[in-house]
Amino acid sequence: MPTISAPQEFNEEDLYVDLDAVLGIPLHLKCEGFNFTGSVKQKAALEMVEAAEEAGRLSPGSVLVESSSGNLGVALSVIAASKGYRFVCVTDSRCNLASKRLMEALGATVHTIAEPAAEGGFLGARIAYVRKLCEEDARYVWLNQYVNPANWRAHYRYTAPGIHRSYPGLDVLFVGAGTTGTLMGCARWFKEHRPGVRIVAVDSVGSVAFGHPPSPRMIPGLGSGVRPALLDEDFIDDVVLVPEPDTVRMCHRLAGRGFLFGGSTGTVVSGADRWLAERGRPAGLSSVAISPDMGERYLDTVYHTNWVQGVYGEDTLGPAHPSHETREAIR
Repeated sequence: MPTISAPQEFNEEDLYVDLDAVLGIPLHLKCEGFNFTGSVKQKAALEMVEAAEEAGRLSPGSVLVESSSGNLGVALSVIAASKGYRFVCVTDSRCNLASKRLMEALGATVHTIAEPAAEGGFLGARIAYVRKLCEEDARYVWLNQYVNPANWRAHYRYTAPGIHRSYPGLDVLFVGAGTTGTLMGCARWFKEHRPGVRIVAVDSVGSVAFGHPPSPRMIPGLGSGVRPALLDEDFIDDVVLVPEPDTVRMCHRLAGRGFLFGGSTGTVVSGADRWLAERGRPAGLSSVAISPDMGERYLDTVYHTNWVQGVYGEDTLGPAHPSHETREAIR
């Protein structure tokens, strides 16, 4: 094991789960949640911070500010604490309480937007608040994950080559779409170095990223209320949209086999499962999906029966998942 002196120096790159053995899905799941920030966002956060330092935008006394639904905010909280910067995360009411508490424990200030904007929803409201902070105080430095090329460059440099080293015969790669930093970094690398690999973007129903109509979304991570500026559909071969109830059900299927993953992972695996099933699960196909984070931050939402039933309906999880009240009565 390595010896480190800063939390961002450690990231486990080579852990995959064989979902064929676990769920009967011919898919290998790349686990990105094993680092000190707990998600794939550590790569983009570090790349953006270091690019800002090299460009002279960050200096002693600077205050980092970013809009985030959770994971990037946690990653920046860790890196800011390590490097001695103040950090303000602007999030919204869908952000998991665990993520907010993590950021605050690391010294960050968390501002929660309670009302969506008329145009752009919660994301539009968050960005408007960040712009206001930067206009009022020159110390604030907005990394702006939504347009920052360092976001996708991190995955071009590290994530995609790492997948290729582990799976040199890869046929299909499934990547969730949020800011599309992970998606575009991987898609650009494979189109340049392995153009035969099919890139499948997985998005949430209600997201407008690929031109579909907006609708309410409750699980943070994937999906967008505005079209991502980083997205270039010329690099994408297919798009799969996943309803949030399917996300929840897949998370619970995985948890039922001992793998507690986050909501984004449930979305990506559900989308990949559907895509593979529609093509008859071709024998010998090599396929990988990226899991952005683990599930501990979702215990009060995706893994809380009352929350799931209140948001998506009583039948979402089926009869095998009794309500909290029923479990209490049994005790």
